Amino acid sequence: MANNYRMDYGVDLVFCIDATMSMDHILDTVKNNALNFYQDFKAEMDRKHKRVAALRIRIVAFRDYYYDREKAMLVTGFFNLPEQAEEFRACINSIKADGGGDDPEDGLEALAFAMRSDWSSAAPKRRHVIVVWSDEGTHELGFGKAAPNYPRGMAKDFNELTAWWGSKSCPGVMDESAKRLIIFAPDKPGWNTISDNWNNVIQYESEAGSGLEDCDYEQILSAICNSI
Repeated sequence: MANNYRMDYGVDLVFCIDATMSMDHILDTVKNNALNFYQDFKAEMDRKHKRVAALRIRIVAFRDYYYDREKAMLVTGFFNLPEQAEEFRACINSIKADGGGDDPEDGLEALAFAMRSDWSSAAPKRRHVIVVWSDEGTHELGFGKAAPNYPRGMAKDFNELTAWWGSKSCPGVMDESAKRLIIFAPDKPGWNTISDNWNNVIQYESEAGSGLEDCDYEQILSAICNSI
């Protein structure tokens, strides 16, 4: 008799979205991809005969603490999909391209927020995935710490952030077997250092300012589904 048992998967996603003015030309595309993700993800997993019992998505929209102060970071809790689809849609649609100051942004702080998410451990098989969209490199961690709203408890430097991510020999704050990081960003300081040195990372490189238009949404969908 054929075994029709299908293991339930629990998937938590954090979308880190660069929301600075330089993203104005592509932000609507990124937002549409985020809004379409649930249906596309479910269809792809059904095609693979894998059942996702729980899908949660959290948003971290980032700018620049030094220049944007109180508008530097939007950090939400997890949305349970499809149950909270309308709340998720309202959150995504509220993100507007604005600010940013100089070219690099505070993407590493956004990544730190993502790593410290309240990841679920309920499902027998789980994936904890962080996805970053940006058209620029990152500041050094702490560039904007003079801002009055700079977050307490932030990693003090890149080495500490790397320790938060961890490795097979030295576990970090995330489940080593569940964690994945997918980066859509230029080959610039910050992102390239991460992709060269951290484990479980995929980077799709783009040209600053315009290259994100060339990124194929199917790549992120495929990368996530193939990791499950």
